[in-house]
Amino acid sequence: MKQVFRDLAALVARVGVGGIFFANGWTKLEDGLKITGAKFLEQGAPAPGAWATVTMLAELIGGALLIAGLAVSTTGLVLFAEALAVFVVAPPLNPITMNELILLGAAALLLAVVGAGRVSVDHMVVIRRRESEAANEFAADTEAERVIASLRDPDKPADTPAAQEDPPAPAGEDPAPHPRPAKGEPEPARPAKGEPEAPAPAPVPAEGDTLVAGRKKPPARGRRPATD
Repeated sequence: MKQVFRDLAALVARVGVGGIFFANGWTKLEDGLKITGAKFLEQGAPAPGAWATVTMLAELIGGALLIAGLAVSTTGLVLFAEALAVFVVAPPLNPITMNELILLGAAALLLAVVGAGRVSVDHMVVIRRRESEAANEFAADTEAERVIASLRDPDKPADTPAAQEDPPAPAGEDPAPHPRPAKGEPEPARPAKGEPEAPAPAPVPAEGDTLVAGRKKPPARGRRPATD
């Protein structure tokens, strides 16, 4: 809740201070640079033509940026410097007293330090920058995981899913591998489609071997003849 009040206070301060600066610059623009320069010349300002141009642009552009909340830190410092220069060089031309000029300069400096708040263009730019940085970090982590996986298993492509390593057998064919016959032996005939495959012949036990509960029983050992 406090942050909401801070954002609203920053918005009101930006609109108020920026609006006054913009109005002063707009008045100089309506009067024209020649008339504004002549007024500065009457007050003893050096280079009145250049002084009128600089103050008009600073107040117009700076006031608009403060209202929008864009580059508030830099804009506040520029407007504070402009107000300080007007205070030192010549009194303000527009219907603003010296005290009001001091308040405007102090408010511009405060906004430059505190910031524009969340209701501003600066805050939206910061959010987009953070989202972009988070997306870049996620992409970097994904790339690192892919590189680590390729180093662990160099024979397996990192970007190939495991399901595509062994393609499925076509319909109607036996997916089980068949041993190749030895050289010189005839290749066993494969059953036609739809016919059951003949079972493999049972192994013939060697001579002297007997199957006991699924295990081979070794041949009985002969007793050694007794010696006298």
